[in-house]
Amino acid sequence: MGIGMWELLIILAIVLVIFGAKKLRNLGGDLGGAIKNFKQAVKEGESEGGEEQRPGDKPKISEKGGRVIDAEVVSNKKHQA
Repeated sequence: MGIGMWELLIILAIVLVIFGAKKLRNLGGDLGGAIKNFKQAVKEGESEGGEEQRPGDKPKISEKGGRVIDAEVVSNKKHQA
């Protein structure tokens, strides 16, 4: 027992009355832009960071000489107290 066509039309009419067509159009445009930006960021991330760490790999040491804990670089100076 799902939602039928008439129920969807009634819900759409109520939403139009509450928000108005202009706000819904702006909301749809904003949502579409957000999805477009998210997809673009995912593509850029795949092209830049193609090297993923596998579970059996050793953690990478940063150039600053720190150590990696939970994917964060922690300076040795902080932990020598």
